[in-house]
Amino acid sequence: MKYLCLLHYDVAKFENLTPARLEAIVKECAPYDAALKASGQQVAVGSLQHGTSMILRARDGQPSTSEGSIASTVGAVLILEARDLNDAVRVASLHPAARTGEDLGWAVEVRPFEMFESPWRTP
Repeated sequence: MKYLCLLHYDVAKFENLTPARLEAIVKECAPYDAALKASGQQVAVGSLQHGTSMILRARDGQPSTSEGSIASTVGAVLILEARDLNDAVRVASLHPAARTGEDLGWAVEVRPFEMFESPWRTP
């Protein structure tokens, strides 16, 4: 089963990190990411770029856009393969975001995630 891990943090605090602190965080995350990839449990991982996002909503039957973010505290996403929710929580708890960074408001949200092929996708 797949699980979506949303890595939350306080964007303002993260943006004010010194280059040295940011480099230390990256170095702390690298071994976790490498181990997860080597285990075969990592399906996908990525960081969200803040400051440039658009929200699409239906207005009078047409798409309407506005600047901003609904998920303003999400900084990264990780999709992992695990036996069950408890196993997914165990794996996610090894990530530095679940173990350090209290001053940055780090938190990891783990949710069951169903991947499917889009019926609109062309081969």
